Amino acid sequence: MQIYLVGGAVRDELLGSAVTDRDYVVVGSSVDEMLAAGFRPVGKDFPVFLHPKTQDEYALARTERKVASGYKGFTIHAATDVTLEEDLGRRDLTINAMAKTSDGHLIDPYGGLADIQSKTLRHVSAAFAEDPVRILRIARFAARYADFSVAPETNALMQQMVDAGEVDALVAERVWQELSKGLMEVKPSRMFEVLRSCGALKKLLPELDRLWGVPQPAKYHPEIDTGVHVMMVIDYAASKDFSLPVRFAALMHDLGKGTTPKEMLPRHIGHEARSVSLLKEITKRLRVPTDCKELAQMVAKYHGKLHAVEEMRPSTLLSFLIELDAIRQPGRLKLFLQACEADSRGRTGFEERAQPEAIRLLSALDAASSIDAGAVASGIETPEKIKTAVFEARLAAIQSKLKFL
Repeated sequence: MQIYLVGGAVRDELLGSAVTDRDYVVVGSSVDEMLAAGFRPVGKDFPVFLHPKTQDEYALARTERKVASGYKGFTIHAATDVTLEEDLGRRDLTINAMAKTSDGHLIDPYGGLADIQSKTLRHVSAAFAEDPVRILRIARFAARYADFSVAPETNALMQQMVDAGEVDALVAERVWQELSKGLMEVKPSRMFEVLRSCGALKKLLPELDRLWGVPQPAKYHPEIDTGVHVMMVIDYAASKDFSLPVRFAALMHDLGKGTTPKEMLPRHIGHEARSVSLLKEITKRLRVPTDCKELAQMVAKYHGKLHAVEEMRPSTLLSFLIELDAIRQPGRLKLFLQACEADSRGRTGFEERAQPEAIRLLSALDAASSIDAGAVASGIETPEKIKTAVFEARLAAIQSKLKFL
């Protein structure tokens, strides 16, 4: 039995990054031998075990053979005769196809170290084309290692995979899993840049892909291109370490601009409603979690209305808060404002723009929330009169608060 540290742990050590997970490959062993040594089996598709003390993952060396379309169309061969080089050869990128011995000796049969030094994302072998998930993974790695570039031959191979229809076989759960991970990387725009360059974005998210080349008024969007703007928005959200629901909402907020009639351009009247409609299709197709879906719909529908907050009368302001359900869910309003902040500052020359709309809206919410609705309702008989009395009490509180702004 020979044990090697492999994959991401080796890569991250060489990059000088923190190592959070350690995975090992075991060469020359069997399932029975691993069980006898106290390892606990956890693998569904191939033999993977947890170390009895450290809980690190140990997998038997294996090879894969493509037998059907899609990312599940593989047969796995794990046996004592599989070599370390064969196991590493089935991996996606050269930077993930390195191993280390227990004494720290680097085993690098596919040039991963050289690609780390040249900051290149390169596929290990032609077997890369057998798994369409790898297109999403390489895009995600581009978002994590923003100064790495995709090797031309790897991009060409991904284009061939897209043309062959391999991306069409991806299931919604895997697409969402990789997209959500990529959104949480340091520079999410790189993920979409890579997906666009090989044609995969047009297949996976055509509603988003069509935003590039769509103009906006230069007065408000000096960057002009809607796709460029959206990428600036998600990168701003990442720079502030905003949550996944905020980043997803930032990504989806302007979808409707891709369907604006050409004769209306560069204006986009009514794009918010079109964005919501397109967003519903995407969240259903990708089975997006509820928290991400609901916030994205809220931002798509109301981000334009937020710009008018400074001109709103107190009564309109209160109605807007009720429309946003902010009094019942103040935490979600803060997430909404974070996404809108990213939208506002994700524009050329507006990166440090003040957010007076957010200040005014939060001040109004603070005032409205100070009213004890139960106390106001006490002694009032009909529901309609209670609703009116609570509204008027909250309105009076907002009016008083806004005098000092």
